[in-house]
Amino acid sequence: MIKSKFKNVHTMIGPDAVLNGSIKLEQGLIVYGKVLGDIKTRGSIRIALGAMVEGNVTGASIVLGGKVVGHLKSEGAVTLKKTSELKGNISYRKLHIEDGAQFQGQCDLALDPPSPLTSNKVV
Repeated sequence: MIKSKFKNVHTMIGPDAVLNGSIKLEQGLIVYGKVLGDIKTRGSIRIALGAMVEGNVTGASIVLGGKVVGHLKSEGAVTLKKTSELKGNISYRKLHIEDGAQFQGQCDLALDPPSPLTSNKVV
């Protein structure tokens, strides 16, 4: 079994795998292959060097070392490694972009939803 420094990663898509369709998980995921569809999980997501995703990626934290054509959305941190290519928007709480990363899109800071106590609604 491959050991990973990423916590709660229970699923791995190997380098020779090509998946057609969306993926929905509860735990973390590492992608070494190709995914043609959306990825959604409550866990962390790592898209490794040489991997490719054509679809939207949503997770607790996202580390991109490969290529994504689609949007990234995280309630935590998004990291674009120097080897990454992203054509799509990023919604994040924390953003790290290494020198050399290729990014074409827009960034939006994910804010906490307004609590009932701070809402301006009149009841």
